[in-house]
Parts: sequence; structure tokens; C-alpha cells
Amino acid sequence: MTSEELERIVFLFDVDNTLLDNDRITAALKRHLEREVGHDRERRYWTIFEQLRVELGYADYLGALQRYRLENARDPHVLTVSRFLVNYPFANRLFPNSLDVIEHVKQWGRAAILSDGDVVFQPRKIDRSGLFDAVDGNVLIYLHKEHELDDVEGRFPARHYVLIDDKLRILSAVKKIWGTRVTTVFPRQGHYAHDPEALASYPAADISVERIGDLLNYDLHAFLGAGSTR
Repeated sequence: MTSEELERIVFLFDVDNTLLDNDRITAALKRHLEREVGHDRERRYWTIFEQLRVELGYADYLGALQRYRLENARDPHVLTVSRFLVNYPFANRLFPNSLDVIEHVKQWGRAAILSDGDVVFQPRKIDRSGLFDAVDGNVLIYLHKEHELDDVEGRFPARHYVLIDDKLRILSAVKKIWGTRVTTVFPRQGHYAHDPEALASYPAADISVERIGDLLNYDLHAFLGAGSTR
């Protein structure tokens, strides 16, 4: 590939708690489960959910529901939970100015989604929230995205990347591999971004902001400069 075929810059956006308030979605699901299946079964669902997260390395809401169903095969309320998940109004849970930020950075390069997740619920979430259209269909969903950077480069070759993610663990892992070719951006949103252990365990990102909408104040020079100085 020649240098002329490389894009100057590609902006890679995480989804959950970066563009989309996933904590509020989870809280709504907890309330729905409590109402439909009761407190004890609601707690059992989340136990299964956490067990599956450890096994897979990512959140699988529908997979946990399938396992829960094996234990409660005759409970018709299980079907209301799947309907709740699949038809959830995800667009209402976008953080303020999320779509504006995507449009803002597209003046300098390509914008893409870089996410982890399952093959049904995560794409559904991205589509129904409006994020699929916002990034012109440039969506990558992996099991562990920090292990797939060679594939990311193959699909979106660029001289420089900007990665926006609420998890310092992910930002640190990508920084170790891409070095000054990437600017890491840490929006301090969601429970991961405020986990004291995580904050103490990983180095600071190149750029930290309190909310995704703050990136509207950044220009191309700010994004490129922050990544090259660390």
C-alpha cells in the first residue's frame, strides 16, 4: 500500500459509556427484571450475566437470558425481557452531543465504531441508536478489540488514529502497540471511568475530558499534538 492510499487520520469510537449511556440501560433492565420476574430471579440473572462475562470477556445480555431460561423454562415473563432488550429506545440514551462529536471529527478523517460484544445485541444497539448511520456504516465489533488492531489497520489504514474509549485498560493496551501513531482519549463517563482501582492501575490517556461533548472544543492540531508528545 502506498502512502497516498493511507488516510491521514481515523477516529475510532467505543460505544458503551462512551457515546451511549449503558449504565442507564442496565439500570432500566434491572427495574424491568424486578417487575417481571421478581427480586430473587432478577439477582439470579445478573449472577449468570457476570459468569458469562468472565467466560467470554464481554457483556452478553441475550446470552445470559438464554442461560437463565434453561433454569426457568416455563416462565413466560422471560419473553418480555427479550422484547425489552431488543426494542429498547437506545437513541434516547446517547450522551449529549455524541452525534455532534462524530460529525465534528469527520471534517478531518473517517469516523468508525470500534466495539466489543455479541453478534446480535451489540449491532442492534448500534443500529437503533443511530450510530451506524452516523459513522456511515463503519462499524467493527470484536470479542476483544485490543487484540485485533492488525485487522483494524487493514480495514481502516491511516497514518494516525484517535481512539475514544471510557476504559483506561483498553486505551493503555492500544497505546502500547500503536505508540505515537494513536491519540488516546478518555471520556470520564460511566462506572469504569470512575473505578479507583482502574484509575490507579493504568497511565493517563493523552486527552481526558469529563464528557464526550467536550471534544467539540478540540481541533485537529489538538488531537494530533496530544498523541505525538507522549
